[in-house]
Amino acid sequence: MPAESSNNSHFWTDIRDAIAGKHHDYTQGRLSRSIFLLAIPMVLEMFMQSIFAVADAFFVAKLGAAAVATVGFSESIIVIFLAVSLGLGMGTTAMIARRIGEKDLTGAAITGLQAIYLGLLCSLGILVIGSFFGADLLRLIGAPEDVMEVGTGFATHIIAGSGTITMLFLINGAFRGAGNPAIALRALAIANLLNVVLDPVFIFGWGPIPAMGLTGAAIATNVARSIGVLYQFSVLFGNKGDLNLRSIPLQIDPRAMHRLIQISSVGIFQFLVAMTSFTGLMWVMGRFPSEASAGFTIAIRVILFVILPAWGMSNAAATLVGQNLGAGRANRAEEAAWTTAKYNFRFLAIVSIILLVGAETIMRLFTSEAAVIDYGVSCLRWVCSIYVLMAYGMVMVQSFNGAGDTTTPTYINLLSHWGVKIPLAWFLSVSLAMGPKGVFIAIPVGELVAAVAGIYLFRQGKWKHTQA
Repeated sequence: MPAESSNNSHFWTDIRDAIAGKHHDYTQGRLSRSIFLLAIPMVLEMFMQSIFAVADAFFVAKLGAAAVATVGFSESIIVIFLAVSLGLGMGTTAMIARRIGEKDLTGAAITGLQAIYLGLLCSLGILVIGSFFGADLLRLIGAPEDVMEVGTGFATHIIAGSGTITMLFLINGAFRGAGNPAIALRALAIANLLNVVLDPVFIFGWGPIPAMGLTGAAIATNVARSIGVLYQFSVLFGNKGDLNLRSIPLQIDPRAMHRLIQISSVGIFQFLVAMTSFTGLMWVMGRFPSEASAGFTIAIRVILFVILPAWGMSNAAATLVGQNLGAGRANRAEEAAWTTAKYNFRFLAIVSIILLVGAETIMRLFTSEAAVIDYGVSCLRWVCSIYVLMAYGMVMVQSFNGAGDTTTPTYINLLSHWGVKIPLAWFLSVSLAMGPKGVFIAIPVGELVAAVAGIYLFRQGKWKHTQA
């Protein structure tokens, strides 16, 4: 009994340390504990990120199918900018993790500063594009007329404010690389809490604040994310942590900037390939009634909600791989990836069962429209059928990125998304006249290809010799 009590005590102590962001050397000690300490805040961070999507879907669904479809079409545009955010964040994670593994705290801080400069430049460009061309972009990807009628204001505001997503993802990538994902978790927790509170206020009105409808959802999200970014800056320029920008001159470092652009540019293309596949799928879905697009949009948000914690574990693997390669411990880096993948497999196996059994119940939480529910249930069940294999593929891809090898995942994404998923979706839904179901089937097939390719290439071991 005393031994069991001691184990329980260690378990809760580790959870508390992980959430508090207590310093830990991830290149030493028990690997299972290192994974646990990194994964807990990263899983919670991804969980917080998914709450954004689910909260918006919950409130917007009360405005009707056209409003929900508007969110889906708008996000199929935003994912292009999100690819830039993820690519920069991934490159930042890889470089900072390597510097931390080398015990070069100044180099880590310099890399973080260069990343912020790049992020601010990208955010300015996004603001201009969204402000002047938001409605045009919505029309360009084939949004139906009912979507254009209700969604122009939403699209303009949410696209213009997408620079806040860039900064959130990029700076959180820096914190993850430094082995302090607890800060990333707090930033998203602040933004999420504000989003949940502000969504109904701006959408339906409250007191002196008028009801803004769908446009209010975009404004609420932009305000919430902006405050999350301000919190990140307050930490970066504070006095604590391995990543302290007050300790370095606030100037551009050409060498660090060049290397960051090198790694991130391939990473941006990697994520661009993956993210624009959603744009392609929405383009195919635009050929069917708005109820189909609405059901698809809600289902995808539910999928993100349950799968982002798995990405959190994958991000933990990326940090472990990067830091241990920096410390010259390639075998420990490889073991970290396989061990994390095993844990991820167990998690997604449970999620698959829940979605298969409870798909209809879950959809009814968002809408009462029968057609929307039917489409959403079909999508959920088809996609979750491949979750267990995705568990390994996700970790392998992020492990490549953590090592600084952004090229291999790019080829994997090209093959799975544009070589398989999009052509198959068009062929099944349009050429074979299967309708939206063809899109739902194409998604797990494409993910299966990505998982198999990721596992095979990771076993080859070339990633161990990548420079970052």
